[in-house]
Amino acid sequence: MKVKIGKHTSARTASRLKKKVRIRKTIAGTPERPRLCVFRSNKHIYAQIINDAQGTTLASSCSLKLGEKVAGVEMAKRIGQEIAKAAAAKNIKDVVFDRNGYIYHGQVKALAESARESGLNF
Repeated sequence: MKVKIGKHTSARTASRLKKKVRIRKTIAGTPERPRLCVFRSNKHIYAQIINDAQGTTLASSCSLKLGEKVAGVEMAKRIGQEIAKAAAAKNIKDVVFDRNGYIYHGQVKALAESARESGLNF
């Protein structure tokens, strides 16, 4: 996996992208244990369960689908619950967590803990 980092990319984003590439070298989703990938934008948070062997997305959830406006950690907790429900509907119990280069803190941590509490194992 190669990521192109432009000259106007901030040092923080460049560092995250380099970490992402390093992490993805070791983490891969299989049909038995797919990958739970997290993406954070400035406004929203997204989670996907991906089977890398076939290149398909098995389940997804994002803060855009929430009807009410919630922000930050509370939004991430709700997305964690939603992705766990979507995984349970597809009989997925075990996943590999891909934090996508983000530090395990704040929204990423809240999403992961919420998904664990809702029944996902990782």
